[in-house]
Amino acid sequence: MNIVIKGARILGGDATDLLLRDGMVAEVGAGLSAPGAEVVDAAGLIALPGLVDLHTHLREPGREDAETVESGTRAAARGGYTAVHAMANTEPVADTAGVVEQVWRLGREAGHCDVHPVGAVTRGIEGRQLAELGAMADSAARVRVFSDDGHCVSDAVIMRRALEYVKAFDGVVAQHAQEPRLTEGAQMNEGVMSARLGLRGWPAVAEEAIIARDCLLAAHVGSRLHVCHVSTAGSVEIIRWAKSKGWQVTAEVTPHHLLLDDRRAEGYDPIYKVNPPLRTAEDVAALRAGLADGTIDCVATDHAPHPVEAKETEWAQAAMGMIGLETALPVVQEAMVDTGLLDWAGVADRMAVRPARIGRLTGQGLPLAVGSPANVTLYDPSVRFSVDPAGFASKSRNTPYVGLELPGRVVATFLRGRTTVLDGKLV
Repeated sequence: MNIVIKGARILGGDATDLLLRDGMVAEVGAGLSAPGAEVVDAAGLIALPGLVDLHTHLREPGREDAETVESGTRAAARGGYTAVHAMANTEPVADTAGVVEQVWRLGREAGHCDVHPVGAVTRGIEGRQLAELGAMADSAARVRVFSDDGHCVSDAVIMRRALEYVKAFDGVVAQHAQEPRLTEGAQMNEGVMSARLGLRGWPAVAEEAIIARDCLLAAHVGSRLHVCHVSTAGSVEIIRWAKSKGWQVTAEVTPHHLLLDDRRAEGYDPIYKVNPPLRTAEDVAALRAGLADGTIDCVATDHAPHPVEAKETEWAQAAMGMIGLETALPVVQEAMVDTGLLDWAGVADRMAVRPARIGRLTGQGLPLAVGSPANVTLYDPSVRFSVDPAGFASKSRNTPYVGLELPGRVVATFLRGRTTVLDGKLV
């Protein structure tokens, strides 16, 4: 079916029309029409390339009580995403060609967005022996991103071998930077707030030491390193230094680390317990500045769904993690656009273009121009809403934004010219 999008503002520019035909952007200009085409009124809406998430936990196989590929990709589509990378810490771990192909096929069957499995770096994400990196790369899933996320590849020899191995197929190792011996029993950011609350602190240096080591390793072997969920000002400086050397280092920041700080923990509400922890207001400011100047390449949700019982318990026993697919774009508007740090072209770059490039996705993150795949997100930045997880497509409800008023609304999402969301509702 042909679709004519009328009056959209591509990257926040002047209003124009887009004709989507046969999965591609066929025409861009004023006064477009096509016989029998579905017409979508996009007056006042921002048109962005379909968003790409480098860091999504879909939980399947093994933890379908928290999320499934079906429910998670529905949430992704409602958040404006046309592609997500499914992390490897499932049960069983995605450390073989068989498991990554299972996740990939589940994504194709669901059809709400493209699902690109992330392969584990080590067997069982135990950090002792490399997983089947080559077999996963050669599988139908064509894995190019590898991560033990949830665990740090703390052994420098294993990390070096992984970085060397992925060079053969232009892969990237995405590191969860956390020195485990510095964070044993840690509950929140180490600082004034942790001392006041009597919770064991998680020092910034535990993240920064691993990032510094891995930047040096990546430079030594000439390989690609991606740093997951950067959370401290010091980490931003180390990544900025590595990039100044011309090393192949990229990094991501989560929406919650751009908006929330460790003062949220004051009421001991485990909804704010996350890995890495919420840091200080000064760290938040540094993360925003790093994303604005390009030191941090992209926003990645680290969408981490949990069943109710895993979060509605005492702080020490609660699971770490927050969901974020359906609120990511509003949070980025609040933290980066409405503060003047990014324009809509910058948002497209950080939430579509760069993550697609890092993940080596050829059909995502491309300009909304004639001949490009018709992966489109239509977004209304003018409205505000109160976050109510009862209306989420995700199976889980562990959002830190309950009752918070945020700007914006994803109105429509198109995956290769097929409508997946219209008027904010799943199609």
